[in-house]
Amino acid sequence: VAAAGAHRPGPLKQQNKAHKGGKHSGSSQRRAGGRVSVKAQPRRRLRDLNRVDRRHQALQLRRQRKEAVLAEKRSLGSRDGPPHLVVLVPLHSRAAAHDTLRLLQSQDSAVVHPDEGRAGGFVLLCPRLKQRWRFVTAQAGEETLLVCGFWLRTSGSPSDRGVLCAGDLHAVLDLAKVADSLLFILDAAGGWDSAGEHCLSCLFAQGLPSYALAVPGGTDLPPKKRIDARKKLAKAIEKRFPEAKLFPLNTEQESSLLLRHLAAQKQRHLAFRDRRAHLLAYAAEFVPGQESNLVGTLKVSGFVRGQTLDVNSLVHIVGHGDFQMSQVDAPPDPLSLNPRVVKGQKRSQDMDVQDDSVNGTDEMEEDVKVLMKADPSKQESLQSEVVPDPMEGEQTWPTEEELQEAEAALKENRRVVKVPKGTSKYQAAWIVDDGEGSEKDEDGDEDDDIYDDDMMEEAVSQEGESSEEEEEPAEEECETMTVSECLRDDQYDEKMEEDEQMLERYKQERMDEMFPDEVDTPRDIPARVRFQKYRGLKSFRTSPWDPKENLPRDYARIFQFQHFSRTRKHLFRQIEKEETEGASVGWYVTLHICNVPVSVMESFKEGKPLVLFSLLPHEQKMSVLNFLVRRHSSNSEPVRAKEELIFHCGFRRFRASPLFSQHTSADKHKLERFLRPDAALVVTVYAPITFPPASVLLFKQRSNGMHDLIATGSLLSVDPDRIVIKRLVLSGHPFKIFTKTAVVRYMFFNREDVMWFKPVELRTKWGRRGHIKEPLGTHGHMKCHFDGQLKSQDTVLLNLYKRVFPKWTYDPHVPEPVPWARSESALPVQEVEME
Repeated sequence: VAAAGAHRPGPLKQQNKAHKGGKHSGSSQRRAGGRVSVKAQPRRRLRDLNRVDRRHQALQLRRQRKEAVLAEKRSLGSRDGPPHLVVLVPLHSRAAAHDTLRLLQSQDSAVVHPDEGRAGGFVLLCPRLKQRWRFVTAQAGEETLLVCGFWLRTSGSPSDRGVLCAGDLHAVLDLAKVADSLLFILDAAGGWDSAGEHCLSCLFAQGLPSYALAVPGGTDLPPKKRIDARKKLAKAIEKRFPEAKLFPLNTEQESSLLLRHLAAQKQRHLAFRDRRAHLLAYAAEFVPGQESNLVGTLKVSGFVRGQTLDVNSLVHIVGHGDFQMSQVDAPPDPLSLNPRVVKGQKRSQDMDVQDDSVNGTDEMEEDVKVLMKADPSKQESLQSEVVPDPMEGEQTWPTEEELQEAEAALKENRRVVKVPKGTSKYQAAWIVDDGEGSEKDEDGDEDDDIYDDDMMEEAVSQEGESSEEEEEPAEEECETMTVSECLRDDQYDEKMEEDEQMLERYKQERMDEMFPDEVDTPRDIPARVRFQKYRGLKSFRTSPWDPKENLPRDYARIFQFQHFSRTRKHLFRQIEKEETEGASVGWYVTLHICNVPVSVMESFKEGKPLVLFSLLPHEQKMSVLNFLVRRHSSNSEPVRAKEELIFHCGFRRFRASPLFSQHTSADKHKLERFLRPDAALVVTVYAPITFPPASVLLFKQRSNGMHDLIATGSLLSVDPDRIVIKRLVLSGHPFKIFTKTAVVRYMFFNREDVMWFKPVELRTKWGRRGHIKEPLGTHGHMKCHFDGQLKSQDTVLLNLYKRVFPKWTYDPHVPEPVPWARSESALPVQEVEME
């Protein structure tokens, strides 16, 4: 009875919070009772180091890093390492490049080797510095650009240089890809001009190796003015080259100091070339094939740089494409510090210039050793695309029920057509009614609605063609007469037409900025037909969208990684472990490259540099590449999406028509119709796979052949599943406004369209949200309900979305640019007025 009458807590009893153990989870678990799970500690944490051991470990790591830097400096240009390649870049038309080369050749106890293939080239060997230097020439803009590759050695033979055509920006960028150092030649008074500024912008965006600044001339100025000019120049270069030192270059002693600085300075690394084997051709020979003289084997000789070169990997010749190698030879080093002396011949050691063009080739032919030959079972394939099987998705043979249903459907679709007597059924099937002929194919192209002006342009072009056809019969009545040159204004008229087109682009860009994604609802086509490929989304950020839905046919041609980042890490880990077998860095080798067109050899004979990069696995295959770019400050002209641009991605060059989209962390990214000047955008194209990091430069070709730099950035990802969504905004005007409802017009023009888009949510520019309740009448008026009362100046909007894909416009051939000059025809943005 006592137990039954015990007090029990009621529903109002106070419930106190349980005690929290704080941040020390181990102690709380021990208080709770039970066994505490043992954490798996890493091995390095099991043995705690005391203070002395920690200091000793840090000292060892510091020594290892210091020794690695010193070993890199010693190997570069030494007997066992590759030559130290320096690019001499005059940045002004008055920069004395030839005087600089003459000073660099006049070193004490130096040996100069002229180049057999290209005029003016040489290799400088400095026994006193135990290094060797190679010099090559190029041109960019209106001024000469010299590329000096230099090697420092104890004794040996100087190398080559080639004179390139004027304004060859491609040659400058290609040589900067493989150069160890850049030597910028400045003008003593002006520093650099506009073409030099354009060249610097391209080089900085591509990736700048180690560099030095030299200033030849200026000796004609008085001493006081000379100091003032030097201070002014140092202040001018401070923005581009902070904390850079200017080296005067007027005497042999100053040139020696410059060479020592270039040899001793710390090397800056470019990630895209350090993970791939590459070389600059020193010599080349073309052997025509048996079937055709236009294609054959190209034998390229040079020094391996970057990584070990595997004969089974593919090689990319910059500007020409991907190729396979058949074998790798090891000829004797033509620039050896200890050249062999042939019996019966004595070479004078005190000669400043040596010419081994005759005997050198004989020695090479005698002592050529085959290092390795390609293994067909291990060799990388040149296949870049997947060949889709059209029968892959085909169904099985139809059953009898399906055949009967198909016959019944055919009977229903039969129609009675009046035909002439004697017409067979087959001929009658081809007779088209008047009603059928007027029907249009509503299945538009992918870019049918990117710009509404496309239809207008086609109409104008058709009118122009029809007017030309009408004027053709009247040509017989016309007379021919000679017009003096002073009356011909063709070029002037063409320039005016370009200005009008540019003004129209400026207006389109401004309209897209003021009214983003807004389009007018067509009145001749039902909106449900015009926008049938679009859908509504409850939320652009959170609504699901399947990345494998309704893929285009081009997606059957590309490759996709299951885990791209994992594959990239695995490849880079193999490179760091140096597991590749092949020609080591610093070896002088001859590569036998198969099925190379003769145009590659012709460009090399013209003096253009021949640069080769080995490809990592899968880098020859096509996929969808995404680049993160920002518009360059020097460009102000509007750039539309799907407009052909020139890409310099890492070691590749190609042309493509990209898509622009926003750079966000969401799973869907909105399409941008123009390249925005104030934000970073993602550029999407079909292109060969490249493993990041890699820099990217976007150029646009003018009508006169110049290449303008419009954007710079880097490779973001290789991801075909990145969803780019195009948004379309239909706008309407509130006609009658009530408390929470309104009658909206001008969004649609028939009742069926209102019913079709009824499930899609509405929004207004002032932040109201709502939906369509019902249509009113037959002219597109509709009653809408909102979460608040509308303002009379508000605008009702309806958002529609569609996934878009890039077009397959990849073209590896990029035309050579003409010498660059600043454009003066660009209209400033402030001058564009909206009508």
